[in-house]
Amino acid sequence: MSSTTRRPVQGPGRLIAAIYALFALSAGARALFQIATKFSHAPLAYVLSAIAAVIYLLAAICFTFPSAGAWRTAVVALCIEFTGVVGVGLLSVLDTSLFKDASVWSKFGVGYGFVPLVLPLIGLWWLTRPATRVAFGEAPAPQEHSSG
Repeated sequence: MSSTTRRPVQGPGRLIAAIYALFALSAGARALFQIATKFSHAPLAYVLSAIAAVIYLLAAICFTFPSAGAWRTAVVALCIEFTGVVGVGLLSVLDTSLFKDASVWSKFGVGYGFVPLVLPLIGLWWLTRPATRVAFGEAPAPQEHSSG
């Protein structure tokens, strides 16, 4: 790891971090309320929403404070998120009896405008850009070649 101090993420990364923070707050508040008031009605959906909120919070933190460890953690979190959205989305469409109430990821995130389906793909795209990897300290900065 380089000895330079990393600055908070700028540009698209900051927007992605803000969206993840908003989703962490939204999904987390909803899940906490549902778990506290009517857990027995649809425990699977409410627990999945709480898990989604934790993943969103973790991603927001990773996007906000870049480091090589944050980069790797974010990649894993976003892969888990995308797998969850697709898996829960398929299950909620194919077997509606599993979900007596919607989770954040039900029907591929339809209740949130499909953002849960698209956001991890955007995040993974941004994380795998060479400039982002360098900014996070996950890849070495390109060496400048001197002409001569």
